[in-house]
Amino acid sequence: MKKTVLGSLFVLVCFCASAQLKPSHDFKFSDLPTRWDDGMPMGNGWIGALVWKKGDKLRMSLDRIDLWDDRPMPKINKLKFSWVQQQVLKGKYDTVQKLGDDPYEASPAPTKIPGAALEFDLNPFGTVKEVSLSLKDGLLTIRFSNGIIMHQYVHAMRNTGYFSIEQLPKTIDPEQFMKQLKPALQMPNYNTGKKGAGGSSVEGLGLEQLGYAKGNIQQLQESILYHQPTRGTDYYEVAVNWKYSKQGSIIGQWTISKNKKAELPPLDLRTKEPTYWDTHIEWWNQFWSKSFISIPDPLIETQYYREQYKFACVARATTPPIALQAIWTADNGNLPPWKGDFHHDLNTQLSYWPGYTSNHLELTQGYTSWLWKIKAENLRWTKQYFGMNGLAVPGVTTISGKEMGGWIQYSMSPTTVAWVAQHFYWQWVYTQDTAFLKDRAFPYIKEATVFLLSKLKQDKQQGFIISSSPEYHDNSIKAWFRSYTNYDKSLYKYAIQLQLQLQRSFPQYKNLHLPEALLEEGLKQVGDFDVNETGLTIANGQNLDASHRHHAQLMAIYPMMQLDALNEKDKKVIDASLTQIEKIGTRAWCGYSFSWMACIYARAFDAEKALEQLRIFSTNFCAPNSFHLNGDQKGGQYSSFTYRPFTLEGNFAFAQGVHELLLQCKNGMIHVFPALPASWKEVAFENLIAEGGYRVDASIKNRKITVTVTSKTTGKMKLLLPPAQYQTKGVTFQSEPLGNWLLVTVDAKKGGTYTFIGN
Repeated sequence: MKKTVLGSLFVLVCFCASAQLKPSHDFKFSDLPTRWDDGMPMGNGWIGALVWKKGDKLRMSLDRIDLWDDRPMPKINKLKFSWVQQQVLKGKYDTVQKLGDDPYEASPAPTKIPGAALEFDLNPFGTVKEVSLSLKDGLLTIRFSNGIIMHQYVHAMRNTGYFSIEQLPKTIDPEQFMKQLKPALQMPNYNTGKKGAGGSSVEGLGLEQLGYAKGNIQQLQESILYHQPTRGTDYYEVAVNWKYSKQGSIIGQWTISKNKKAELPPLDLRTKEPTYWDTHIEWWNQFWSKSFISIPDPLIETQYYREQYKFACVARATTPPIALQAIWTADNGNLPPWKGDFHHDLNTQLSYWPGYTSNHLELTQGYTSWLWKIKAENLRWTKQYFGMNGLAVPGVTTISGKEMGGWIQYSMSPTTVAWVAQHFYWQWVYTQDTAFLKDRAFPYIKEATVFLLSKLKQDKQQGFIISSSPEYHDNSIKAWFRSYTNYDKSLYKYAIQLQLQLQRSFPQYKNLHLPEALLEEGLKQVGDFDVNETGLTIANGQNLDASHRHHAQLMAIYPMMQLDALNEKDKKVIDASLTQIEKIGTRAWCGYSFSWMACIYARAFDAEKALEQLRIFSTNFCAPNSFHLNGDQKGGQYSSFTYRPFTLEGNFAFAQGVHELLLQCKNGMIHVFPALPASWKEVAFENLIAEGGYRVDASIKNRKITVTVTSKTTGKMKLLLPPAQYQTKGVTFQSEPLGNWLLVTVDAKKGGTYTFIGN
C-alpha cells in the first residue's frame, strides 16, 4: 500500500487490533455480492451503506435511519378496542380486518424509505481479486487484479462515509481514471411515470406508489448533490464529493441529511487527517474493549462477532432504535419488507437483548431514550384506542410512535407495553444508574402498570375477555381467545410484579408507588399460567398443536424468566413445554425462532440443544454477509419458509443465545457457565455484565475454573458456580449445593474484586 494520505491512515489499523478478534471472523469473498441484501454492511446508527455489484457497476446503497414517510395509516384512527371486542363477539371479523389490516397491506405509507445509491463503473478497475470487511474497524477493502485497492467505511462518530481508490498503476492518470469511473448517484424510483409494483407487505409495494415529486441531481466535476422531496414539505439530501491527487489516489466522502441541506467540507489532501480515521479507530477500539468471548467453536464464535459488529453499526445512544432493517433499507425498487417499521411484538426487543450482557449499555440506551421520546404519542393512542389512562404501546409503529395496524391482535395488543418496559428495567439494573431509575425507568413502568390494571378492571367489569398470542392463528377471528393467553399472562404478571419489586426496594419514591392491594388483586385476577401435560399451553383449552414461529407461550421461560429450571416444579413445566415443541417440529419456524429457542434451551440447562439451534440459524437462515433472511436458505431443510426477507432481530437474538450459555442472571444470582456444551473444553470471557452491574470474567482451561467478579454495589453477592473446590485470597464466603451447582455468597463491597479458582 502506498503511503498516500488516506492510505497511511488505514495502515494504523494494523497497530490497533483488538486481541479478541481474529482474521477468520472477517468477511472475505473472491468477488462482490450481486444482491442488495448480500451487500457488505457498514454503519454508525445514523447512516449506513451496503456495497455490492449491480450489472457492471460497483454500487453503494446509502441509507439513513430517520428517512421515513410518517403519514398516518389510513382509517386506523377509526379503530376502538371496545368496537373490536363487539365484532369478535358477533363473529364478524372481516369488518375489523378492513380497518385494521387492509390499509397496512394496501397503503405504501407510512414506511421507511431508502436514500440513494452511488455507482462506479467497474470496467476501469479490472477484475475483482478479493473483497474483505474488517470487523475490528468496519473497513471494507476491495482488491483488483491490476493492483488497485478501494477502501470504504462509515465513520463511527461522524455522519459521513468515506471511500478511497489507491495504488493506481503509474500508467494511469488519476484525473482521467476518475472520468472513466463516471461516479453517479442513482435516485430511488420514486417518480418513473409508472404505477410501481404491487405486492404484499413482505414483498413491498413499488416506491412509485408513494407519489413523490421527482428528485433533482446536480452533478459537477468533483461533487454530486441530490435533493428529494418526500411527503408534504419534508425532503432529504445526499451529498458526495471527491478529490484526486497526482500521487495516484482518489478520496471521496458522502452524507445524507433530512430536512436540511447536506453539506460536506472540502477534501484537502494536505491535511493530516482528511477522513478523521484516528477518531474512527478510537471508537471501534473502545467498542471491542468492552467485552470479549472465546469459545472452541469457529462457526458460533465467528457468527457471534459478526452480530456484535452489526450491533455496533446500528445502535447509538441518540438514534432511533433498531428497526427491521435499520440503516440497510431494501435497494430493489420496492418498499422494505414489512415497511421497515418498528415491530414491538418481538423485533425491537430481541434486537437489544445482547447489548446488556456484552457491556454496551451506551448503545442499548438508544431504545429506552426513543421510547421515552414517543411516550406522549403513545399516551394519546392509549386514550384514543382503549379509552383508558396509563401507557400502552402499539405493537407496530412509525418512527414517531404512531400506530400502523396490520393484524391488530398483535399490532394493537394491550400487553406490548410490558415487554418494552422490561428494557427500562434492564437499562437500570445493568447500569445501576439511580437517576435513570428515578426519572425514567420507574415512572415508565408505573404508567404501564396503571394501564394494565385498568384493562384488567375493565375485563372484570364487563364479564368477558378477549386475548391473543402472537401470531397464533394469524389474522383470523380464531386468534382471539376468551381467556388470557399465556403470552398475555406472562406480560401482565411481569409488569405488576416488577412494580411491586420496585416499590419494596425503593420506598423513598412514594410518588411512584401504587396501592399494593391493587397490585396483588391484579395478579390474582391474571392467575397462574395455563399448564397441562404438554407444558405451557397457548391458552386454556388450546395446546400448541401446530408448528409455530413465535414462542409467545414460552415467555415465562425467556425473556421474562418467571419459571426457573432450578425449581423442580418449574423444571417439569419447562421440560414438558420443550418436549411438545420437539414433537411438533420446526416446519413453521423462521430464523429468529431458532435464535430465541437457543436462549430457552440454555435456560433449561440443555446446552447441546441450545447449540444445535445456534448452528441451524447460522448455517440455514443467514446470507453470506450474515444477515438474517427469515427463511431456510437450504431449500427447506428445517422450515417450510424458504423466502428471504431480511430482518435483524434473529441476528441479535443469536448473540444473546451465546451469552445465555456463558452467563445468566436469576433470582438475584449470577450463574456462571450455566449451560456449556460438552465439546467446549476451554472457554473464556471478560467484562460481561450481570444484573446489578457486576462485571464478570471467567475461564475454563486445563480443567481449572477461574471466576472474577467486580461489584458495583455493597451487599450480598450470590454466585452460582460449576461444582469444584474453590480457593480465593482474603475473601470470606459461604457455599452450599444448589441443583448441580455451588451457591457462593460473599459480603461484597462497592468496587471490590473477588476471584475464585476451582479445580
